[in-house]
Amino acid sequence: MTDNNDLPGNPEKDPDDWATGDEKMTGPQASYLRTLSQEAGVEFDENLTKADASKAIDDLQAKTGRGDGPAD
Repeated sequence: MTDNNDLPGNPEKDPDDWATGDEKMTGPQASYLRTLSQEAGVEFDENLTKADASKAIDDLQAKTGRGDGPAD
């Protein structure tokens, strides 16, 4: 399987490497994360950083089947 982060021109970076990862999550992140949290039956944390919200979204997408590809 190819790691998409190694492809030329792919802007996707690890959230831990984001320059603004420590800032409060964005409105769109909060909205989507709230939806995913409800679908997964988990509590929504409104105090996440951008990086932590991104990771939580990836995790909840896998749990709810909304992500790209099959759930783990």
